[in-house]
This record gives sequence, structure tokens and C-alpha cells, in this order.
Amino acid sequence: MRKTSLASIRNWAENVQFNAEQLFFPQSIEDVIKVINNARKEKKKIRVVGSGHSFTNLIQTEEWFVSLDRLSGMISFDEDQGLVEVYGGTKLYEIGKYLGEKGWAQENLGDINTQSIAGAISTGTHGTGMKFGNISTQVEELVMITAGGEELLISRQVNSQLYDASLVSLGLLGIVVKVKLKVIQAPTYVYKSRKILYSDLKSHISLYIQHNRHFECFLFPFSNHVQIKTMNITDKKPRKRKWRKMESMIMENYIFGFLSVLCRKWPNLTKPVSRISAKAISDSEQYAPSYDLFATPRKVKFVEMEYAIPLEHMVACLDEIRKKIEEQQYKVHFPIECRVVKRDNIWLSPSFGRDSAYIAFHMFKGMPYETYFNDMEAIMNKYNGRPHWGKIHQAKLSELTRKYSHLREFLIWRAKLDPNHLFVNPYLAKLFHIEKGNMYGKETMTEKP
Repeated sequence: MRKTSLASIRNWAENVQFNAEQLFFPQSIEDVIKVINNARKEKKKIRVVGSGHSFTNLIQTEEWFVSLDRLSGMISFDEDQGLVEVYGGTKLYEIGKYLGEKGWAQENLGDINTQSIAGAISTGTHGTGMKFGNISTQVEELVMITAGGEELLISRQVNSQLYDASLVSLGLLGIVVKVKLKVIQAPTYVYKSRKILYSDLKSHISLYIQHNRHFECFLFPFSNHVQIKTMNITDKKPRKRKWRKMESMIMENYIFGFLSVLCRKWPNLTKPVSRISAKAISDSEQYAPSYDLFATPRKVKFVEMEYAIPLEHMVACLDEIRKKIEEQQYKVHFPIECRVVKRDNIWLSPSFGRDSAYIAFHMFKGMPYETYFNDMEAIMNKYNGRPHWGKIHQAKLSELTRKYSHLREFLIWRAKLDPNHLFVNPYLAKLFHIEKGNMYGKETMTEKP
């Protein structure tokens, strides 16, 4: 097992940077158990990273830091049951490639596929489509190593009381080392991108959501134009799309990246750049497997906040967002991404118990975002929004407890599985009041799950 002393760590967006005392790269489950047992003996805390795509301080630690990059790869594939088992550090694009070669695929993905499967499910990563939950809902079973160094299998049949708690766990219950996913035979999709007016989106949004397998839209600040993207199964054969990939890379990364640099230097350019970006959208159509369509290359770095609100409030919420942007004239040129996700029963999922609209706000790296995000967050809270755990938010424990009805049960299980707070960093301790002597901490945790 490779390890490094005094490692300098940063996340993808480079808004989280810290120095860890030790950095470990376990190559086996036995290595993970060894790291945990040694940390417990030496009274060190551990945080784990998949690919560093969270924008919050979830991974931050000054003590022991574990990367799952080398605990990666396929374990088994059961075609009869439609199940694939992978190690926790396996990247989503690796799963896609492996399954694609066999004619299979995950049923849904987000627009970035560089995350590890353990990181994606632990933070509630999602795609879009009213028939689909977030990626965690694809999990049939998982194996995690607890703070006691024990290998714990969790499924609907085994340790079922932990199933809905473990699927979005923020790394607080243990280190996820294996994941078994339900998968589907890979269809060919037709992907369509169109530019429409916001008024047309409002009039037909229910039809867009209900009549498309996958639907999302992008609102451009200071513009009446909206981009809508849809994906549906087709009988047509895939078509080569090298030019489309190149065009997407040039337009959405290099040209937009150059414009973003100009906006950072001259913030008054943000409004015209946003309007130009909206007008530049052209209608396009592509035929390809999901492996080639879900993910989009992301070369332009940004910070992000995302909230999930009840689906029925989506239009009213978007109206308020547009109105607030016009009133306050924020220096922002990144579009607002809107997706839809099916309800689930996962305790810490933002989609728990309700069909949800996820609304994401972005700001180019290095540009001030606090006022914009805070004002947008206030609107999200007005509609009982729940934050995406891996993205910037200012939520307090009192409101999180009100919004997540099983949060208290989750924290009791956390204290039972990790009574000495091995997996708790300062960010999570503050967020959940874990080490302040209340019922969520070890000291007064008297109730049993």
C-alpha cells in the first residue's frame, strides 16, 4: 500500500485546499482495514476521497487522508440478474466503458462521469428524468468497513435496517469498498438540444418532464432564452459524433472558458456574455449509447450550489430566481441548470419522499459568489429546499433536522458505528453538532436505533 507523508490536497474546483498528515492509497480491502485499525490505535481521524468533485469541506482533514483510486475495478457481472459489482474507487466512466462493451449501462447518470462510485452515492449525485432516482437508488448492496475495522454487508436482505441510511452517508458510517448496482441493457438514445423562450418553457414544462425519458433545461441570466435538452430511446442506429464532441469541447470549454476569464477581469461583461451564450445555442440532434451522451467534458472550473425543491414548485421558484437576478444585477454569466429526479426512501437524499426539481447555481472560479448564492439559497429555502451535500450551502442543523425526517436516526446510527468519531472532520462536526456533547455525539447518545 502506497502512502505519502504531509500531502497537499485540493479538490477539483480548488476552493478546498489543506495539508494532510498522511495520504494512503489502499489497493485492497485488507489495506483499508489496516489503515482503519492503525488510525484507531493512534487516535487519528480519517477522511476519504473519491475524485474530489465536492465543493464543500467533506474531504478535509489535517490527519489521515485515504484515496480509493487504487481500490478500483470490476468484480463481477451477472447478466441474468442485471447486476454489476465494482470496487468503491471505480470511476463512473470506467463502469460505463466496461458495461458498454457488454451491451449494458447504468440506467441514469449525471453530466460528469469522473467521480468514483463510492463518492457519487455517498453525496447523492444524480442525473435527470422523472422515472429515475439519484445514482444511490441503483445500489442493490454495498460493503463498508466500519470504524471498528469490520466488513459490513448492507442490502435489503442483510443489515436491512441500515440500507436506507447507508446509500447517502457522507462517509460518516464507514468506508464504502464494494458496490453492487442494478443495470440495464444499453439502449440507443436520441439526444436533442433546442433553444426556446422562457414563456414557452413555463407553458409546456409538465409535458417536457412527463413525455421525455430524460429532460433538463438551462436558464441564462438576463436572457429570455432557455436551452432544453432531452434524451429518449430510439430504434435508429448510433451515428459517429466525433465532430459533435469536438464542437462541444470547443464551444462549452475553450470558448466559454476564454469568455469566463474576461468576465472575471471585467465583471460588467457578464450580462452580455450570458446573453450571447444563450443566443449561440443551436438546435442539434445526436444518436448514441448513453455512455456517449450523459457526460459532458468540464474544463472550465467553477463553484456550485444546488438545492432540491418539491417538483410542483419548480415554475414559481424559477420565476423568483429570474426576478431576483434582474433586481440585483449579479455579476454572473453561468447558466442555471434545472433537472428532475424521482422520489426515494433514502434518509439523507434530497429527494426523500418527494419528486424533486434540482436547481444548480454556478460561478466561475475566482469570481465572488457569496451574495449571489446566499440570495438564491433564500429562495430555495422558501420552497423547502434541501441542499445537495457535495455542493456549497449554509444550512444549519435545526433546518436540516426539519427537512430530513430521518436525520436524527441517521446520526444515532453514526454514533453507534463510530463512537469515537474516527470519520468525523471539523466541517461535519460543526454541521451536525457531533462533538458538542448533545444527543448526536458520543457523550449523551443514550437512545438505541
